[in-house]
This record gives sequence, structure tokens and C-alpha cells, in this order.
Amino acid sequence: MRLRKKHFAIPEMTENPYVFFNGQENKGKWKEVFGNDNPIYLEIGAGKGTFTIESAKRNKNINYIMVDIETNALIYATRKIIDEELTNVRAMPINAENILDYFDKDELDRIYINFCNPWPKLRHKKRRLTYPRFLEKYKVILKPKSQIYFKTDDLELFEESLDYFKDEGFSTLIEDFDMKLEDYPQNIVTEYESKFRGLGEKIKFGVFEHYVN
Repeated sequence: MRLRKKHFAIPEMTENPYVFFNGQENKGKWKEVFGNDNPIYLEIGAGKGTFTIESAKRNKNINYIMVDIETNALIYATRKIIDEELTNVRAMPINAENILDYFDKDELDRIYINFCNPWPKLRHKKRRLTYPRFLEKYKVILKPKSQIYFKTDDLELFEESLDYFKDEGFSTLIEDFDMKLEDYPQNIVTEYESKFRGLGEKIKFGVFEHYVN
């Protein structure tokens, strides 16, 4: 569902020191931006930021970057960075298509993709964030032996994504078609996950390792 246009979003985020509209300038320099050598985790399609914000609160020794093309949602995520005084979070309103413009080779330690658009129509599947053309880009910016964490409610997307990851040379570490909360006590339930669980949908969860010969 598309959010109503928030005319204040971009002006407000422009004043936020933790938001980068010209993030290309930081390519290869993100450790300098954070001012430490801690691991860098990226969430693609962060929405209102529930996952990244809670993750950053729990793990102060990890740096987080959240990106989303939808500024109407990201404005709420970026407010939380300030409200929670989280110095280990940065944000960029960008299109994942251009991810290679923002991160250098082997710069990231992990990528999260939570409840992305399933794009079920055949002609649209290439837009999926797990589609091979995206995975090729992720392999560039991820360090060897790093992982992609993927959650979705959509069965077709999950099943086809398993093939995408396999075809692109990723090793499957976790493949769970019915993610029980009791089995993952560290799981952070996002707004979408709560909604889908409330509807009785099974949550699919996978962890895939970037394997390099």
C-alpha cells in the first residue's frame, strides 16, 4: 500500500545528519563515516525502520545502514535515529538498482531483506530484490563468507528465491518455510511480519552465505 505523500519528508531528512542524499560520496569510506571498524550491516527496503532501529539498539558494536526508495516511509525511520540517539545507524533514500554506486567491493558484512515486494507477474519478477541481477550486485559489496538474511510471507517468492540464491552460488544455511517465533528468540517482528502472522500466514526465512571459490 502506497503511503500518502509526506511533503515534509525530504526537507526534514535533509536536516538530519544521519541521512545521506549524496551517499555516493561515502563509497568505500563507510568505516570513516561511522568512525570505527565495526561490521556494517545493510537493510534494503527498510520502510519505517522497525528492524534496523531495534537491531541497532541491541547491538551497539555493529553499524547499520538502512535504505529505501520510499521517502514517505523512511522519514519515520530516520526520526527514530535521533529519538533513540543511535550513533550506529545511517540512512539513504535510494533505489536498490543503484546499490553499486554507494558501496565498494567487500564493504558490507551482512544484508537484510525483509518482506520485499514479491512482484508476482512474470514481466515484473526482475524487480525482485532477490532476483539474480540484484544478487550479482550484492556479491560485489559483500565480504566473502558474509550472509543475506531474507524473510517473506510469499511462498512463490521464497521458493523461486531459493533457486536464485543457488544459481548465483550462495550456500543455503537456513531454509525455513514456517518460521516459529519460539525457534528464533532473537527475531525482530516488523510491522509487516506482525500483520501477516495475525492473518495466519506462514513466515518464510532463509539465510544465504556468499561463497567465494
